[in-house]
Amino acid sequence: MADSGSCGRGDLARLAPVPALFPSQAQRARWDDSLTRTLLATRRRVSAGAVTPTLDLAAFRRELATCNFATPRSAEDLFAWVVAQLERGITHMTHPCYFGLFNPAPTYPAQAADRIVSAFNPQLATSTTSPAAVEIEAHTIRAVACRAGLPEGSAGHFTTGGAEANYTALICALTQAHSDFAKRGARAFAGDPVFYVSRESHLAWVKIAHQAGIGRDAVRMIGTDGTGRMDTTAMAEAIVTDRADGRVPAMVVATAGTTNAGMVDPLRECSAIASEAGAWFHVDAAWGGGLIASDALRSALDGLELADSITIDAHKWFATTMGCGMFLTRWPDLLTTAFRVSADYMPSNTAGVDPYVTSVQWSRRFLGLRLFMSLAVAGWPGHARHVERAVALAARLEGALRDRGWAIANRSPMAVVCAKPPPGSTEIRTLVGRVLASGAAWVSLAMFEQRPVVRACVTNGETGLDEIAGLVDALDGARH
Repeated sequence: MADSGSCGRGDLARLAPVPALFPSQAQRARWDDSLTRTLLATRRRVSAGAVTPTLDLAAFRRELATCNFATPRSAEDLFAWVVAQLERGITHMTHPCYFGLFNPAPTYPAQAADRIVSAFNPQLATSTTSPAAVEIEAHTIRAVACRAGLPEGSAGHFTTGGAEANYTALICALTQAHSDFAKRGARAFAGDPVFYVSRESHLAWVKIAHQAGIGRDAVRMIGTDGTGRMDTTAMAEAIVTDRADGRVPAMVVATAGTTNAGMVDPLRECSAIASEAGAWFHVDAAWGGGLIASDALRSALDGLELADSITIDAHKWFATTMGCGMFLTRWPDLLTTAFRVSADYMPSNTAGVDPYVTSVQWSRRFLGLRLFMSLAVAGWPGHARHVERAVALAARLEGALRDRGWAIANRSPMAVVCAKPPPGSTEIRTLVGRVLASGAAWVSLAMFEQRPVVRACVTNGETGLDEIAGLVDALDGARH
């Protein structure tokens, strides 16, 4: 038998790290420098080029098929190839002429945070394994909850996005509504549990109800009042009807920043109705929550501080990288009730603090560093200027469109404009298609009060007056 303590050269080679996967420090430095230069050059070209994809998809698929993973490729060549495909093959949400869905260009501190997290790759399931990371996230959540007006002692956690945060809200609402829900699920209720949202709310709520096991019929879509805001009278009447029919109203959801038009439901009225019904009051401020940064604009969210829980997406108006949401609540103990579990193999000695027993996720990325670094570098004042600037640019866009005969359909406190072209213009869907085909800007077709509009949202912190003027020209030029 060979001596287990001795190894030949072949054995040593097999036992060495794979250089392509775990390169030397010197090689890492060369690759990092190469990738940084490539990305900077690409960023300049993207800003000067088309917003929309220019990729020949058929040719790309043929080229992609040759990458069969049988033969290793040069890392630097591969990095350059991937960047080139993304440069041509995506809608550029980082482009200053992107006026589409609320997916802003990320701040530089948030991008830097992603690189730092990737280097350390901490596991945030428990505080035992990642105490510094867990504390940074908890500190940031407390600061945001305080800024939102929630009482001292409020808490929460970072999520993959608004859908997960809103799902967490529903689980908390159902747990609060019946003490046996955690054990028996929807079977614990005497009647079908239901909850109430505006028809202008994000349709993730339909999937969330399905996911929570109470069924899609549990989502009560309430009509609006003609201005894009929830009709609270209709909601109160729906609660009365549901109770009479044996259903259990578990949650009222107010939206602060509707997807189509940036409208804010009457938060105080919604809170009062929820309180009277004994229901959980949740505010989905995934988008509009960014207004808490601004002392001048935060009055648009009056009543936010009354919520039992709040969703805010850091990857929206706080402009972190995707996907980074937040769930905030004034009842942190309920999170432990809803998500607690005992696992002997977990290195945990801080029950009630560990993220895996207070959230949906188990293994999870260090998401919160993105917002922590952005807030730490710019402070609340810097983020206030960021949102105020976007709102001011949106006002400029409104004025310029009105000067050319367009009508503005919405009156949003946020940086979104829903516009209708002058009479005699081409059909709106065609108009939007022409703008997108030009590559000059990205806008979307939306419905506001069940009528089509052109939706333009100022999302990029580097968008300026020149881009606003270019958008107006592109929209007006597409009318005929």
